[in-house]
Amino acid sequence: MTGRRPILSTPLSSIIPANHRRVRAAALSAVAMTACASLAAGCGVIPGMSASTDDAIKVMTWAPQSTSATNKPGMPAMASAYVKWINSQGGINGRKLKLVTCNDHNSSVGAASCAQRAVDENVVAVVGSYSQFGDSYFAPLEGAAIPYIGGYGATNEEFTSPVSYPVNGGSLTLLSGLGEALADSCGPVTLVRPDSIAGDQLPQLLDSGLQAGGHAKAIDQLAAEDLTEYDQQSQKALENATSDSLKTGCVVPELGDRTATFMDNFQRARQDYPKVKTAAEVGSVDQTVINSTGGASGPYEGSYITGWYPVASDSRWDGMKKVISKEAFGDNRIDPADAGVQTTWIAYKVLTAALEKIGDGEVSADSVRRTLNNGLKVDTGGLTPSLSWPYQGKLAAAGFARLVNADVNVQTVKGGLLQSANKQALDMTKVLENADLS
Repeated sequence: MTGRRPILSTPLSSIIPANHRRVRAAALSAVAMTACASLAAGCGVIPGMSASTDDAIKVMTWAPQSTSATNKPGMPAMASAYVKWINSQGGINGRKLKLVTCNDHNSSVGAASCAQRAVDENVVAVVGSYSQFGDSYFAPLEGAAIPYIGGYGATNEEFTSPVSYPVNGGSLTLLSGLGEALADSCGPVTLVRPDSIAGDQLPQLLDSGLQAGGHAKAIDQLAAEDLTEYDQQSQKALENATSDSLKTGCVVPELGDRTATFMDNFQRARQDYPKVKTAAEVGSVDQTVINSTGGASGPYEGSYITGWYPVASDSRWDGMKKVISKEAFGDNRIDPADAGVQTTWIAYKVLTAALEKIGDGEVSADSVRRTLNNGLKVDTGGLTPSLSWPYQGKLAAAGFARLVNADVNVQTVKGGLLQSANKQALDMTKVLENADLS
């Protein structure tokens, strides 16, 4: 995943005092309101849903679209398909959903404007969304006490904010899980990562999993953030990974949006070296990336990939696929194998469970938040463990009080498709509890 914020070394309180919420919200309010005017095209109500009755339940989904960096158009598209499907079934407890979408344009100002739009529209929740700028959008949401359900896991704030209800473990679990998965099968492991403050946190996560599996720490190889080619870095990584002639080494590129560029250079360079394995996590490489880089003939064939959920071919995704087929047939923004699409599906299942629990009662941001806080357990049909959000999660002592799903699924690329490489998910809770993330 790209644009990571540095991993926090000390726990945050899971309660934000009211005066603190007001200060944070006010600090961004003026900027956000101005930005929403200039980015008006980025905020909208899905066509065909504006004729809802006055008692419609208004929700929002946001994600970056049509930018030069990370784009997740499948997330608002999946939200639209879900809302249309729910409404075609008569809504939830007889009340229909009304979806507002927003494009955060991969900018802090855009993220703040989307959050302010959520406040202005009086939505009951922001659901299944993606943004790299948690420090911008959580201030307005916390000020209005609007729950943020099922974010992609792109920022640390998603695992600390009291209004956040994550459905996965973000990069924290993926990298530590990748390390544990590689511990048994790899010789020397080389991590290629950005020479940046955010990049400085990555070796600790990968090493936590490697060491839990009895493996030595990874070789930490830095690369400048602004590189446009990685010929030298590819050669150096291969030299490090092949330094032990008795066991096949592994290379783990964690370069965000530049991972594909590295792998293109790496694919050419590896022909001159002994065989090595490659590995990544779904935040950097998912099925969409694999498809766009050649599939079975591309650089990721044979790679290990860690993800939060079962592979797309698993029957547990059949419900989602039926909704996509019924409500979004031919919409090429929605790839059922995309982790963002999958996260949005699960997030809306959480919202549905909360609204069903509320029943005929008042539906508001406060009532949704209270329902989630009061011990609601959400069954996602085996796509995740049963989800609930206690006052302090198991990883509160590590600084991530809201992280409740630490499961990681190990996958491998075969024939250009992600396929399961382990019979059951790895629970990374204890690994992260014992990890040195300072």
